[in-house]
Amino acid sequence: MKNLFALTLMLLLVGTSAAAEPPIYDVVVYGPTSAGVIAAVQAKQMGKSVVVVGPDKHLGGLSAGGLGYTDSGSKAAIGGLSRDFYHRVWKYYQTDAAWPWQKQSAFGNRSQSPPQPGGDGSTIWVFEPHAAEQVFEDLVAEYKIPVHRDQWLDRQNGVKKEDGRIVSITMESGQKYQGRMFIDATYEGDLMAAAGVSFHVGREANSLYNENYNGVQTGVLHHGHWFKKPVDPYVKKGDPSSGLLPRISGEDPGEKGAGDDKIQAYCFRMCLTNHPPNRIPFAKPEGYDASQYELLLRVFDSGWREVFNKFDSVQNFKTDTNNHGPFSTDNIGRNYAYPEGTYAQRKEIIAEHETYQKGLMYFIANDPRVPEEIRTKMATWGLAKDEFRDNGGWPHQIYVREARRMVGAYVMTEHDCLDRKPTPESVGMGSYTLDSHNVQRYIKPDGFVQNEGDIGVGAPRPYEISYGSLTPKKEECPNLLVPVCVSSSHIAYGSIRMEPVFMILGQSAATAACLALDADIPVQDLPYEQLRKRLEADGQVLEMPKKK
Repeated sequence: MKNLFALTLMLLLVGTSAAAEPPIYDVVVYGPTSAGVIAAVQAKQMGKSVVVVGPDKHLGGLSAGGLGYTDSGSKAAIGGLSRDFYHRVWKYYQTDAAWPWQKQSAFGNRSQSPPQPGGDGSTIWVFEPHAAEQVFEDLVAEYKIPVHRDQWLDRQNGVKKEDGRIVSITMESGQKYQGRMFIDATYEGDLMAAAGVSFHVGREANSLYNENYNGVQTGVLHHGHWFKKPVDPYVKKGDPSSGLLPRISGEDPGEKGAGDDKIQAYCFRMCLTNHPPNRIPFAKPEGYDASQYELLLRVFDSGWREVFNKFDSVQNFKTDTNNHGPFSTDNIGRNYAYPEGTYAQRKEIIAEHETYQKGLMYFIANDPRVPEEIRTKMATWGLAKDEFRDNGGWPHQIYVREARRMVGAYVMTEHDCLDRKPTPESVGMGSYTLDSHNVQRYIKPDGFVQNEGDIGVGAPRPYEISYGSLTPKKEECPNLLVPVCVSSSHIAYGSIRMEPVFMILGQSAATAACLALDADIPVQDLPYEQLRKRLEADGQVLEMPKKK
């Protein structure tokens, strides 16, 4: 009897130990961004077990975080599950329930595409944040993908590697995820960095990759987001001893073409409305300081009146509101520490951005020094009550336009984007303008203020994105793919960093992960022709004819 009891106890202990050990997934996706969700769907379609885990409580990243006026470039270059997402958004808007404030006929067919010859269905490229989030939620429900939210990677000790391969990642909560393949789909590249993969933050010098538009760009004025008339930067006009107005750097901007550790500005993509029943008036935020916007008053004094030029219309009398002009929602120079900051430091940076941007909207709508025609019009706008309901109408995702960028097996540069060289082993296409927002606001030698870093160079045609830009160097990690913080120069990333492209690359990364699993090989050793065959079978667009 005693031996039987001991045997039973031993079996119970073994069973308890086994139950406590987390499952081993074929693919672990860290980051529930648009790329992360699409990667998980592709892995599930290929018969693999997959889990999505990450800090976010909401799915879809910026695609569901206010960026509803899609930056897409050539829509013909968007295929596969990325295009299917926009088809599902189109389907969402074919129901009466999707139009509580506006008739569909009144909004019309703006930014809508008919079915392609392949018959993949109509698409729509502008949408409300909640509509996109619902599509992502529908996808994970349809494919029965487990999503573990509010789970923050232990960036110091949470990545366990054996023989160079990641075998598990552990969250600050203590939750561990074991996997055979890993995909970092975050905007920050936290898993990539914690795994010891090489990366870069900031702008490389032009000389590194023989580029023209990468490093410091003093004197280069492309978009309209610069001071077109002389604006005095000093507290007392003409008196440098009085000090600079807020939001202006007194540091030397650097030599043109030189590299630095600065990154392009972040903002929130607000969803605004001027429809009274659904409008939350702009409120004075805690910590509001009107002096932070003195420079804007001087911009108004110079005659500038383009405040509403990027209130881009989406359904139900709403907008995707983006930065526009020399002083706007972009919080220039306040995000440099974000990419490698601790979670606490990032939280502080995000909070400062929120206070700045909420304060900006309140200032424009209420300060009597703002020109009356602008102030009275801004007062008719506000946050949409039915968006970001758990956050008071404010976006839950800051626009991380760039953070870390991997230095991987292949580095995409402006030469790839501008069709100056052939790009090997295409896994998708980009086509948007090489676009960087301003990086710094400085004092010119003539004593007036200017912005620097705003670049816009059109791509001559849709360009290929190399498989090697998704993979680390083999010796650094053979079972990780990175579809968001891809291996690229700063200016090349300015074009690649579009949400449709992130979804394209998410699908391609997952495809490669699954095929490498089947062959039991490092992702870097996957035969490209095998990968290409599957990508094409799944509707990815890998190349397009050159214009004659």
